[in-house]
Amino acid sequence: MRNKHKAVSYNKWGYIFLIPFVTVYIVFQMIPLFTTIYNSFFENYMSGLKQIGPNFVGLANYKALFASGDIWKYLRNTMIMWIMGFVPQIFFSLLLGAWFSDSMLRVKGQRFFKTVIYLPNLIMASAFSMLFFALFSDGGPINTILVSLGIFKEPYKFFSHVWSARSLVAFMNFLMWFGNTTILLMAGMLGIDSSLFEAANVDGATSTQIFFKITLPLLRPILVYVLITSLIGGLQMFDVPQILTNGTGDPMRNTMTLIMYLNKHLFSKNYGMAGALSVVLFIITGILSIIVFRATGDRQKAR
Repeated sequence: MRNKHKAVSYNKWGYIFLIPFVTVYIVFQMIPLFTTIYNSFFENYMSGLKQIGPNFVGLANYKALFASGDIWKYLRNTMIMWIMGFVPQIFFSLLLGAWFSDSMLRVKGQRFFKTVIYLPNLIMASAFSMLFFALFSDGGPINTILVSLGIFKEPYKFFSHVWSARSLVAFMNFLMWFGNTTILLMAGMLGIDSSLFEAANVDGATSTQIFFKITLPLLRPILVYVLITSLIGGLQMFDVPQILTNGTGDPMRNTMTLIMYLNKHLFSKNYGMAGALSVVLFIITGILSIIVFRATGDRQKAR
């Protein structure tokens, strides 16, 4: 009985240490979430200098949001630019992770290369966007080089063509995040028991067979984590296209993302529509994350 009493008395300290986390989570996560859902059922916006609302309108904000059809266009834009950036990101991250974690290659200067790879992740997205805006502007150095080499007769308007603008956004997201993904995947690879690779080498397996038959299957939990977190980050894409296009989403709003659309409602102080869009975005993120988790996680259970 005395030992049981001591266990209970020790356990209470765990709950006490959890109080700060729970408090911060409730104040900065749960309360804003429920407040946003609550505001989405109200008409609340500025008409000139006059404040309209808050007036309870039920699902009117959601109906107006889907009636315009813009949300699907901006969701498509967001997903296209995320996929364009994520595919090369995961490819190069797996490649670099396999190189650096392979004990047989013994790559020299690993610490230096890991630092260089991760450095773009430390640069602010706003600074990165301004750099690319200067580089790829009509009179920027990239156009100067392309014209001087005779590739183009006149400066190419990168920000006036749909796929060049999307490619720049995707390329910037790739550069900023592939270092973080590489470190995560490399950590997962280094956590795999080296005896498995040694046994495969003894059996005569090639590097390609080892990678696809041993490394990838055992790396699946990390890959699922990277995929879901990258998807959530992709749906929250804002700063890069916002700065590159000056918030317009040009050309023809083909680089406008869901968060940029949300920002426009907040900037115009249309809090009802902004709340409705936030709730829809929350639901879309949850649904896509569940789909990804089910599609990649159930295979292990089936085995």
